[in-house]
Amino acid sequence: MRRFAATMCAILVVLLSFASAATSQSVRRVARIGILCAPACKVPFSEAFSDELQKIGWVEGTTITIERKDPDYHLDQLPALAADLVRSKPDLIVAFTPYAARAAKNATPDVPIVIILVADPVSMGLASSLAHPGGNLTGVATMDRIDFGGKFLGILREVLPQAKRVAVFLNTSNEMHRLVFPETPTAAAKLGFELDVIDLHEAGEVPRAIAAAKTRGAEALDIFSDPIFGFPSNRVPDLALQAGLPSISFDPDFARAGGLISYGPDFPALARIGAHYVDRILRGAKTAELPIEQPTKYLLVINLKTAKSLGIEIPAHLLARADEVIE
Repeated sequence: MRRFAATMCAILVVLLSFASAATSQSVRRVARIGILCAPACKVPFSEAFSDELQKIGWVEGTTITIERKDPDYHLDQLPALAADLVRSKPDLIVAFTPYAARAAKNATPDVPIVIILVADPVSMGLASSLAHPGGNLTGVATMDRIDFGGKFLGILREVLPQAKRVAVFLNTSNEMHRLVFPETPTAAAKLGFELDVIDLHEAGEVPRAIAAAKTRGAEALDIFSDPIFGFPSNRVPDLALQAGLPSISFDPDFARAGGLISYGPDFPALARIGAHYVDRILRGAKTAELPIEQPTKYLLVINLKTAKSLGIEIPAHLLARADEVIE
């Protein structure tokens, strides 16, 4: 009996050891990520990211915990929010848009960072190259800058074959605008456009800027994508329509909100790709060795209702190319 009791005790000890080890492994399998949003977390592409994470097995509260830092359009708070995330020691940080990517990269050289919706991370100095990022940052870019400006304005030229003057709304506080805009005048000149460049830094400046562009003879608006031009809250598409100005922008939601045309990436689709980067890193892939992905297709969205209100006839061949036509 004593031998039996001793044997049973030994078996119990072994079983408890295995149970303890299994429990520890289970705890370790719950990954922790931080999300730094800009301009805010409650946007469609953020929802697409979370949905894709769940589809591939990372269920919030079960296999992963997520700490979100939301500046709620107060972008000056991003550095402090990024520092808070780093102090919480996450397995990785997801940074949405260039503002958040810059803040996250400045906050840590070590924690892996997955960027989503950053136009040109190499020009920003966030990565050595797209193919070989070489540091603690990788993810999804939003554009291939090779002749993108020409294609973008080329669509406007097809719609407005006689137009000469285009007002460009940008925000030079946006690092990406400073990098991308210098290519625009050359593309515009080749297409016969004269540019009236208007630099805005606050959302409240938008109504006066549209009025000024109209007064100075603008025949169309080229709206660079930026939180201060957020729509529909800032009513940029509505104000442009009221001024009788055709408008084009990078974000597909611009045309859906009443702008004439948008031409740019499918943001929710890119966010879903970003979720797979998170998956690969959490499973052991090295950030420095994961190439940064670029979109291979851009969405052309045309608001035919707005075109009719402006008295513009959209060419049939352009409508045939459109990914989405709003009537």
